[in-house]
Amino acid sequence: MQQKRIFILISAIVLAISTSAKVGAIDLNRPHGEQEHEHEQEKDNRQKYTCPMHPEIIMDHPGNCPKCGMKLVLKKKATNAKAKNDARESRDIQKMYANHEMHQHHGDETMPRESHQMHSMQGHEPHDMSHMQMSMQSSVDLTDPMSREGSGTSWLPDSSPMYGKMFMFGDDMLVLHGAIFPRYTYVSTQRGDDRIDAPNWIMGMYSHPLGDSAQLGGRLMMSLDPLTEGGRGYPLLFQSGESWHDQPLHDRQHPHDLFDELSISYSQKFEDSLSAYLYFGYPGEPALGPPTFMHRPSAMDDPDAPLGHHWQDSTHVTFGVATGGLVWRNIKVEGSVFTGREPDEDRYNFDEPRFDSYSGRISWNPTQNLALQVSYGYIKSPEALEPDLKRHRTTASAIYNLPLGNDSNWSNTFVWGQNHDTGEGKTQSFLVESNYQRGRDTVYARWERVEKSGHELVLDPPDESRIFPVSGYTIGYVRDLSHGNGLDIGLGTQFTINDRPDRLDRYYGDDLGYAFEFFLRIRPSLHSHGVHEHAAGTEK
Repeated sequence: MQQKRIFILISAIVLAISTSAKVGAIDLNRPHGEQEHEHEQEKDNRQKYTCPMHPEIIMDHPGNCPKCGMKLVLKKKATNAKAKNDARESRDIQKMYANHEMHQHHGDETMPRESHQMHSMQGHEPHDMSHMQMSMQSSVDLTDPMSREGSGTSWLPDSSPMYGKMFMFGDDMLVLHGAIFPRYTYVSTQRGDDRIDAPNWIMGMYSHPLGDSAQLGGRLMMSLDPLTEGGRGYPLLFQSGESWHDQPLHDRQHPHDLFDELSISYSQKFEDSLSAYLYFGYPGEPALGPPTFMHRPSAMDDPDAPLGHHWQDSTHVTFGVATGGLVWRNIKVEGSVFTGREPDEDRYNFDEPRFDSYSGRISWNPTQNLALQVSYGYIKSPEALEPDLKRHRTTASAIYNLPLGNDSNWSNTFVWGQNHDTGEGKTQSFLVESNYQRGRDTVYARWERVEKSGHELVLDPPDESRIFPVSGYTIGYVRDLSHGNGLDIGLGTQFTINDRPDRLDRYYGDDLGYAFEFFLRIRPSLHSHGVHEHAAGTEK
């Protein structure tokens, strides 16, 4: 009966979204009917690209400006008169930038507060705004580009793709993004299961300027997992962490809370290469670990959580977080105090804030395509069933993102995480994941190995204290049925093989551990960093 209700709910959601995508979905970054025009334009321009702020930069392939880091745009052919007019307009735009303080932070120029005024400049129609593409600011730190913003206060590579919709309300900015995965999953072995469900999340990021050197930010992230996944969550071989009906979950991924982040931040720029911020979340994410899996471009198409989630990024939903950070050029140092206890079984409420744990993280983006971090955290009493447990977590990660031209991207992540638990010692986790997207097609893979105790896997007393290395090898493919029209709807499938020591056969059986699933991946289209959506009364 539960699966029937979920199936009906998913069918209704998919039907509504599909209908709205066909009838009313609007992507102002790429207006409907303009693709053909752009294709002809590309032919005429012979695929020449230039920088809006440095017209002397001309390349025969898309990418980023080597001087300022802005996205290159198609170079237009023009008559001498038109060329002179464009040059004059370009000088006017550059003067506007010169009259307002620009952020020359680690090679990226962020969007000036007065950018909405450019939309009303004479001679610029909405479809001509593509030549003024520029980076948008992070809602956490106004000196960071938005493409760098990961979960909590973590960093992604600056070149990371952004799937979302942006709205401007005067100087205020709102970005919406999220995803839902209606699917069927089958997991083998005696501890496996099959079911129909729909992991999902939606998020809004808002920023409000306070003059030219300060900013307020706010974020809200929610999930309907409590409805679509139920209290036990979804089947995932060798997964562990959290509880249901006062019993530890094993071989299942727990559902996320209805409210996953409700945060506010304040950032202050002291000079072009130095800034600081304060972040408070209830719930929120402390400065510990890499960006959580659903926010990493290398994992965005995989519906499943990593097996090492509780060794790497499980603190992304924490009821009570306060973080302070200092950013100098492309290096960030930050520290947090937060609640160590993970969310309880009531997924609709707000848990008690305790602020009994702490963490610190150093992040470094040496290039636009690379984001590095190391972090350490002390987590007091993370599990309700083990109130005396104390956990020391150490993580390190590298995220490499490589844009490969128009509508093509390759993203990779390596994560190492270590838990040192009271009475159990140290256990390690390793993860490598990769995602290659070209047009409508995406191929992704994940490999991970995690050391889990018999206690973690809920084994019999003779095996409770033993450590078992378990592994997962996943390959997946998604084909977009709707692409680049405001809403991307992709049909996907993935297959996973799990490896385990022979001693675990008594619990899992002699059969091969494997899982497969068929799913829809529904999310906003790629944001082009260019044309923005404005509130009523503001010219587009």
